[in-house]
Amino acid sequence: MTKIKHSKFKNTGVLFELLIRQITSDAINNIEPSVSVKLMKEFFKSNTLLRKEMKYYSMLKSEKTKSVPRASKFIDVVLAEHSKISKSAIKREKYNLIKEIKKHYDLDKFFSTKISDYKLNASIYNLFEGNTKKFNSPKKIMASRETIIEHIKSKDLPKSNDGVIIEAYEKESQDIRLLSYTILLEKFNDKYNDLNGKQKTLLKEYINNVNNTGRLKKFIDENIDSVSKSLDRASKLIKDKVVAVKLNEVSTQLKVIKTKKSVKDAHLLSIMRSYDLLKEIANVIKK
Repeated sequence: MTKIKHSKFKNTGVLFELLIRQITSDAINNIEPSVSVKLMKEFFKSNTLLRKEMKYYSMLKSEKTKSVPRASKFIDVVLAEHSKISKSAIKREKYNLIKEIKKHYDLDKFFSTKISDYKLNASIYNLFEGNTKKFNSPKKIMASRETIIEHIKSKDLPKSNDGVIIEAYEKESQDIRLLSYTILLEKFNDKYNDLNGKQKTLLKEYINNVNNTGRLKKFIDENIDSVSKSLDRASKLIKDKVVAVKLNEVSTQLKVIKTKKSVKDAHLLSIMRSYDLLKEIANVIKK
């Protein structure tokens, strides 16, 4: 027996997420046709095992309950269904997908993209791999199971849109650019109907530089400096002391983001919301 070793090249959840990121980047940069859209439609269509396995990933990401026994039972049911997938057949599908990605993209660059739920995807992968007699990694399996249970119990559990996304890509009539923007904005768990120029630039840079973490971090830090200065100035012009204190608190929270090594979706969302706040403050000051 061998020990389980996580591989992002074999993790269906990671592969799916990276394709979505690339599709969004292609849409923003007007790259048509998008190779990633073609790969999504080909490898995640209804009759593929990758599609089937992705649904099991989505189930574990979407389930929500405070009951540990219920969460554990649900995991067991998903594992039982997942065990019916032919290991050799899905291995072949993953191999072919990676082969196509390698043909069109720099593989190292493609897989260097940071994704927010990487640990959860890795835990699901470990659990699926461990659900056979081939592997013997009880500690890793237990740790992975606990990670998934904690995710299911989470009060602020974000709703997974993976199933909806797969369905949408099956419908050729869907507008890919609109869909890509929708996917990204839904991941930030908010509805933006009127992005200003700075927000659009911020969003575009975030997508375009998901593989260039150094450049992205520098850009985000510069935005934080700009927003913080604007908030500090606004706090001095606001007559309501309570509001002024709140503005200073927001400014301080943004500066904390600068101390982080990598940029996460939540960080971007905080800055996007700060721009909205500045817009509202400007309207108040004008009155």
